[in-house]
Amino acid sequence: MDIEQKQAELIDHFVNQASTLKGSALGSLVAEATSHPSLFAFSEILAVPTLIELEGTENSVHLDVLRLFAHGTWTDLKRNAERLPQLSPEQTLKLKQLTVLTLAETNKVLPYDQLMQELDVTNVRELEDFLINECMYAGIVRGKLDQLRRCFEVQFAAGRDLRPGQLGTMIQTLSSWLATSDNLLVSIQDKIKWADTVNDLDKKHKKDVEDRVEEVKKSLSLKADIEFRGHEEVFSEPGGVMDYEEDRSRPKRRRHPIS
Repeated sequence: MDIEQKQAELIDHFVNQASTLKGSALGSLVAEATSHPSLFAFSEILAVPTLIELEGTENSVHLDVLRLFAHGTWTDLKRNAERLPQLSPEQTLKLKQLTVLTLAETNKVLPYDQLMQELDVTNVRELEDFLINECMYAGIVRGKLDQLRRCFEVQFAAGRDLRPGQLGTMIQTLSSWLATSDNLLVSIQDKIKWADTVNDLDKKHKKDVEDRVEEVKKSLSLKADIEFRGHEEVFSEPGGVMDYEEDRSRPKRRRHPIS
């Protein structure tokens, strides 16, 4: 089962459960969802009416925790530590994984120093173990660890839930990308047309050359034939050359002395 299908099944499971619970009973569901090792999307759960109803009540902290995992990072937790409950080890791991995804949204080369600061990691070995074992093996990111340059080169990162107000920015980005793609497509089509035109001209030039070569060959052949026939006519013309045997058979004239 791929990650997307697993996510979809887990989301359906928690959405259905949340719809049947109210008040403080939702706290255990939020803790379970934010601790699950295969769940990294929470916006659908956030949209469940029973969870929205927690806003402004004594149980609103459960809603805050869910929002943290939907949109926040490890740094956000530290900034709001006073009003949020202490996380379990599973929740801590999950929030740090989500933090890596957030960083990878805007930068495809993540310096080790930045990652160690954002994740509260004290050394490179610990950071690389986390990236390999908890991120790449989990399938949420793919990339290359560059020890020489001390950075993580991101090749793929799973997307996080859209933050409030982020949809408009994403639509604008996609519209810009679409316009760029359309312009690129037009440019490619123009180049294809140009290549076709050049190819047709090359074919025409090649045919013209071949036709010219054939004409020259025919001309040379005709000239050679005419010259050959001319030689035949010269050597076969009667009286042109006296036969040697004929000359020998003629009687010799006698010479008379002059008196």
